[in-house]
Amino acid sequence: MSFTQIKTEDFLVNPITLFRDNWGLLTAGTPEKCNTMTVSWGMLGELWGVDAAMAFVRPQRYTKEFMDANESFTISFLPKDAASKKIHGICGTKSGRDMDKIAAAELTAVSLEDSVYFAQAKSVVLCRKLAAQEFDPQCFLSDIPHGVYPDKDYHTFYVGRIEQILVRV
Repeated sequence: MSFTQIKTEDFLVNPITLFRDNWGLLTAGTPEKCNTMTVSWGMLGELWGVDAAMAFVRPQRYTKEFMDANESFTISFLPKDAASKKIHGICGTKSGRDMDKIAAAELTAVSLEDSVYFAQAKSVVLCRKLAAQEFDPQCFLSDIPHGVYPDKDYHTFYVGRIEQILVRV
């Protein structure tokens, strides 16, 4: 399978269902050393006059080390099928500290410059980091977020400028 680059305005998806129902694989690092994790939270839109994506990572996730150490990240969206469900199960519950999740999930890593994504994806959002900030619980204006953090392991949210969107052809 091959990919083609499209303009962000031609990426005609519902970003809410894309993350909530389809999930993605957030990946950071280099082709030589990277890590990935399943994400069901995220955002696509415009921020500061650029097309942007946001990803959220808890402090204990191994992927956070890669997000902090690298300037780019990708979000690979897989087809919604049984194979993807297995991949998300591995990448969402296992740690790259303990095993090679990419091999265990039978993913094929593809590199583009300093980014890594997966050949199994149906679409990929490639981003350059613009900002990172840990959630401050004093800024929560409702009770909803408090219930998500019983262990006070607040996500860091990463804002990335969308540099490319690739879709499978």
